Amino acid sequence: MADIAHPAGLIARGLLRDPFPHCHIVTTTTHKTLRGPRGGLIMMGKDFQNPWGLTTPKGEIKMMSAVLDGGVFPGTQGGPLEHVIAAKAIAFGEALDDSFMKYATQVIKNAKTMAAGFLDKGYSISSGGTDNHCMLIDLRNKNLTGKKAEDALIKADITVNKNMVPFDDKSPFVTSGIRIGTAAVTTRGLKEKDMGKVVELIDTVLMNSENETKIADVKKEVNKWMKKYKLFAW
Repeated sequence: MADIAHPAGLIARGLLRDPFPHCHIVTTTTHKTLRGPRGGLIMMGKDFQNPWGLTTPKGEIKMMSAVLDGGVFPGTQGGPLEHVIAAKAIAFGEALDDSFMKYATQVIKNAKTMAAGFLDKGYSISSGGTDNHCMLIDLRNKNLTGKKAEDALIKADITVNKNMVPFDDKSPFVTSGIRIGTAAVTTRGLKEKDMGKVVELIDTVLMNSENETKIADVKKEVNKWMKKYKLFAW
């Protein structure tokens, strides 16, 4: 089984490897890089008999697809949300369009540029860079916890999340790292040339995590800049 919740949109357009030739079952969310509504999918390639010997009332071995269907409904799902189903259909339609390929390609370009910017400023990226849309930054060499970094950035209206890093010596509620991705800023229209400014703003906050005045200044700058890039417009 593979879960491709984060890179699904990039995999859908062939920018990352397809897990289906190697997996019986593939799960994903429909948001993140697939850029649809919040929801999920359970997918299969070729159907097969379930390996636990579960049978129908007639004593026939259930196919795995039937076991999965039963696990969703009536197992865990109540009434389906028809508006979310419609929104998923819109998202899948968008994913087939040439404009989505441009978006997905730009997501990776932005992430690579952003990662290089953090490395230039002495930040430690757990994978040394990125081949997809996100990066995991180990903050231990900056004497910061993930929680402190996340809280300071939230005050500046910059959204990241604290995240554990390999061989972390802190709890999951504190962590030693932060995770940053480029899917959202790419949707808003930012390109490689903008990633340096994003890194600069984040670095200013992190290096002044207890300086409320500095953080307030960054917040003003962030909101002034983002007025050019609307979250939603008809």
